[in-house]
Amino acid sequence: MRCPRCSGLEDKVIQSRISRDGDSIRRRRECITCGCRFTTYETIEDFFPVVIKKDGRREPFNPEKVISGLTKACEKRPVSMETIVSIKDAIVSDIHSTWEKEVPSSYIGEKIMDALHGVDPIAYVRFASVYREFKDVREFMQEIKGLGKAKK
Repeated sequence: MRCPRCSGLEDKVIQSRISRDGDSIRRRRECITCGCRFTTYETIEDFFPVVIKKDGRREPFNPEKVISGLTKACEKRPVSMETIVSIKDAIVSDIHSTWEKEVPSSYIGEKIMDALHGVDPIAYVRFASVYREFKDVREFMQEIKGLGKAKK
């Protein structure tokens, strides 16, 4: 580990503890060269499958894109950031357990819509309108009518 002050490579670990979220280890270190103390975090490097887009392109799965889509759909809605993160965590966990190397983007989109359907109907319709690429108001209205039927 390189010292942030002198760039020295020799240090000693003073203290180690598991972080609050339990997903990383926090280590307090001291540089042997200059005595500077600094903190590092160790995390497990996750392997995510490649996402197959609608047009056939492939790109690495990015959990931040899930957060971004959920945040846009839930904008100005009574949905907490905790809920958005828990939806993202559930989707990431599902992808890890279901898909090994490649996952279709349609699978991810449907999982997000399923989660939003139970959380906030307005956020669900917002996400669906972008995800399903509604061409006109009629398609939008059909989705809203379907939402009303599902509630009953």
